[in-house]
Amino acid sequence: MNRIAAAVMITALALVGCSGDDSDSPEAAGGTATSLVGATPAEQFPDIVGVEADFDDGDGTWSFSVTVSSPYDTPDRYADGWRVLGPDGEVYGEHALAHDHANEQPFTRRQTGVEVPAEVDEVTIQGRDQANGFGGGTFTVDLNVSGR
Repeated sequence: MNRIAAAVMITALALVGCSGDDSDSPEAAGGTATSLVGATPAEQFPDIVGVEADFDDGDGTWSFSVTVSSPYDTPDRYADGWRVLGPDGEVYGEHALAHDHANEQPFTRRQTGVEVPAEVDEVTIQGRDQANGFGGGTFTVDLNVSGR
């Protein structure tokens, strides 16, 4: 099989300020935990609420389908991208968004060809706001579970 697809897509119910029991948590569903490291008010940064990671064993790169929630999206200010970070903060890939997604919230876009060193077991996806830069709720993906 040329591509090993991993269904790591998890609808994260752990957005900033969200509460409830753990029955809908990613761990309860057998998935990867969501991290809200450095989470800030939703009005300042977008949140990454889901990620599907696919490893291409043909060229050894990763593709990430990233679901972003940015309730303040307007043509004047919107979530304009995300980055893929290693555990040490090294940036393995960045994805730019050219326009708002005001009528499509949350929205998912795909980034392909991301080179992640073989010794790296997890990456974190962090969103970017065109006015405030990187921040908000992040999403951590266990690459061992995702198909490598």
